[in-house]
Amino acid sequence: MLFFNRKKSLREAEFTPGFTDWHSHILPGVDDGVPSIEESLEILDRYAEMGVGKVWLTPHIMEDVPNAPDALRARFAELKEAYSGPIELRLAAENMIDPLFEARLAAGELLPIGEHADHLLVETSYINAPVHFRELIREIKRKGYFPILAHPERYRYMREEDYLSLHGEDVKFQINLFSLLGLYGPEAARKADWLLRQGLADIAGSDIHKASMLRFFDAPLPGGKTLKALKRLSHPINYPT
Repeated sequence: MLFFNRKKSLREAEFTPGFTDWHSHILPGVDDGVPSIEESLEILDRYAEMGVGKVWLTPHIMEDVPNAPDALRARFAELKEAYSGPIELRLAAENMIDPLFEARLAAGELLPIGEHADHLLVETSYINAPVHFRELIREIKRKGYFPILAHPERYRYMREEDYLSLHGEDVKFQINLFSLLGLYGPEAARKADWLLRQGLADIAGSDIHKASMLRFFDAPLPGGKTLKALKRLSHPINYPT
């Protein structure tokens, strides 16, 4: 009789104990993510049950969602006042590379990410690269930050050589855990798996927007090789020297 290994979920594979979620939309009522503090607390309580250690709250800042850093800090203080659990909460932002980002980068009005506050989580359109994309990446570095590209597997315009080139220029990649489950389509799933196996994925995040997405922590991953590659991700950012 042949026995087949059953595919494991993130929870069954014990990926979540000590996990740092580098990308979430749990800060309530500020973007297209969680609408209420009650739902934020529900997610955080479930995270605590799974052993998650730290969560970066990364609300959108873009022309359509022009959140001001001071307003986000005030909302973050309200959530921290309401939350009494064991998870360490940190505030940053997911910055769309658009004219609003360019203006804030020039003015230094930013919410950086990382233990030394010297990284910026940025995103682009899924369809097209920003105009002067590489020059903007260099400008981020000139301002003293290391860029982290959010969910690079979801950008349809990027090819394998683009990933290799950007990563070679010290652009870090944050993959979405649920991309591996096909949540964003088969192409994003294939790219996420490729980035993992090539050692190009630096950190991972849930990109969770609502409590119903918690079920994906119990969905089976594609296979053992994907899980092994995922487990090789170190939780802290490895800072460039």
